[in-house]
Amino acid sequence: MDAQPTSYLDTSTWDPRDVVSGGSRMVPIRTPAGELRVWTKRVGTNPDLKVLLLHGGPGASGEQYESVDAWFPGAGIEYYYYDQLGSFRSDQPDDPQLWELDRFVDEVEQVRRALGLDSGNFVLMGQSWGGMLAMEYAVHHQDTLKGLVISNMMSSSRLYNQYATDVLMPAMDQDVLAEIKRLEADGATDDPRYEQLLMEHHYALHVCRLPVEEWPDPVNRCFAHINPAIYVPMQGPSELGMSGTLETWDRSGDLAGIDVPTLVIGAAHDTMDPEHMRWMAEQLPQGSYLHCPDGSHLAQFDDPQHYFPGLIDFLQSL
Repeated sequence: MDAQPTSYLDTSTWDPRDVVSGGSRMVPIRTPAGELRVWTKRVGTNPDLKVLLLHGGPGASGEQYESVDAWFPGAGIEYYYYDQLGSFRSDQPDDPQLWELDRFVDEVEQVRRALGLDSGNFVLMGQSWGGMLAMEYAVHHQDTLKGLVISNMMSSSRLYNQYATDVLMPAMDQDVLAEIKRLEADGATDDPRYEQLLMEHHYALHVCRLPVEEWPDPVNRCFAHINPAIYVPMQGPSELGMSGTLETWDRSGDLAGIDVPTLVIGAAHDTMDPEHMRWMAEQLPQGSYLHCPDGSHLAQFDDPQHYFPGLIDFLQSL
């Protein structure tokens, strides 16, 4: 295990009554740039089962989880929406030094403490980049966890890129792929043509397999609210792989040391290799795997009939 990330934790100035409205709360966090605030919102009450939701991106928003509102309350699950620093409802400082994995891990730990979550009730759930962040948090802080959910995220950026190169790209229309690559090489990823090609030939097949005109409002809002100042340097400008600062990230060798009940969720049509995610579950001492045969990267929206019953069974088993 690596040494723990540098901590800027100092709760001496926190006000636990810093509540905004409707269960939402701005949580102060210490950062290298000073004290900033992140948005959270609690739904439900269960002293024994509290799920903190880590959204994707980096730099997206907790809106991607709004589908849980139709499933978790009836199952008696308390859960917390949370926009990470720089994301939609949280402070958005213009400071590149903040967009580092270790600092995000420290942020999650500060949020956990502020919300009063502990090993008797705390389940961390992350999807996509949130799944990467959840794995990284578990490497450093598994003693705080009651359970862990890794949704639609592989444990290695290199293997994710390899899957994109060996499986996803060869299945695309090669003329379309060549045009996408040209636009990326020209630095024209903000060209509407780039977005159009990706939507038709990638997103609609591997991100959300609903007709584009029927994409749920939370998905559209989440995409609209991605902060490129975080996303591009960390993920990279290409949507067909990872090329930013996270390009060399790999925790495959550390999975065996994460000894808490863990559910890994994969989907047949995901941007991530579902067989790798099944393998991840086998490496985890208390791992289990949930497969969504009709789902893609946002399986909670395009395959909810498999995603949520399996997820809820796992959570209730804790």
